[in-house]
Amino acid sequence: MLLGDMGADVVKVERAGKGEDARAIAPKIGGESLYVMMFNRNKRSLALDYRSAEGQQLLRDLAAKADILIENFRPGTLEKMGCSYEELSAINPRLIMVRISGFGQTGPHAQRPCFDVIAQAMSGLMEITGEAGGKPVPSGAFVVDQVTGLYATVGALGALQARERTGRGQVVDAALLDSAVTLLLTAIPEYALFGTEATRKGARDRYSAPANNYRCKDERWIHFNAGNDALFPRLCKAAGLEHLLSDDRFATHAARMANADAIETTIAGWIAQHHSDDVVETLARAEVPCGKVATIAEVVTNPQLKHREQIVDIAYPDGNVPMHGVTVKLSETANSIRRRAPSIGEHTSEVVADWLG
Repeated sequence: MLLGDMGADVVKVERAGKGEDARAIAPKIGGESLYVMMFNRNKRSLALDYRSAEGQQLLRDLAAKADILIENFRPGTLEKMGCSYEELSAINPRLIMVRISGFGQTGPHAQRPCFDVIAQAMSGLMEITGEAGGKPVPSGAFVVDQVTGLYATVGALGALQARERTGRGQVVDAALLDSAVTLLLTAIPEYALFGTEATRKGARDRYSAPANNYRCKDERWIHFNAGNDALFPRLCKAAGLEHLLSDDRFATHAARMANADAIETTIAGWIAQHHSDDVVETLARAEVPCGKVATIAEVVTNPQLKHREQIVDIAYPDGNVPMHGVTVKLSETANSIRRRAPSIGEHTSEVVADWLG
């Protein structure tokens, strides 16, 4: 999707008849999955029986014309189809193959199946997510799937840049577990160097205080971070709590971290007396990073997101479908949404004609 947003001609190769598994996910509009609509814009769909000799040959013919082939089979599947990197590279030396898998192309777990939440569990990400003292929970979104897609995109763009110098393609190997581990912040060196195991802290920031979720008078939650030595005085002055600045327990970043419960209890008492909108405006004027914990209903009407065209309507046969817009803005080669997500095999004949004549 990211490459398509940047102008690439992306052909999604799907199983004839059934398509990808996500097409079964509800809810649906006009028989099409909203989940598929979210991530398959700017693509054309080619339906293929890629387990047949004819389908495998067509895949090789398309790879001969392609810049990049992206696949997320279990390692070894393409090799069984006669479409290994070595075989395809012999046909097209400039081909870049992006291989996305659960555990990478090699290693003791390479052949195991994997989903986003499995990687969250195995990476330790689930261990550090959730309420303090509570059970580990996964993120509310498939963050590992998406960050792996981001790493794969960076790798693909890096391989394209390298090809400008060498004239040859290469393999980009991106794995869910590897990607999830990069989200652990300082947990790995903290354990290796100090024997300290990071665990769940709820919404409290790991590196500064006060920084947490706080309940307001109107029962709404806000989150703010005033933990460093520049922000804390701003918070105290805005809240009329200047006396805290002369309290040795809160005088420095290290002191506030050592007394996080005390400072957050004090701040929570002030916030509980005020309406969430008033607190957000007060802290914004004081240049303290803050925001209301928004409902999805509020997100879709957020004026900043509207201004940035981050929620857009895409036309489908059964009506418009709102979704996320183009995330990265390029000043000279603007990204764009040119196509809605395709139905299964919608462009098979068109792609074969365009690419292979």
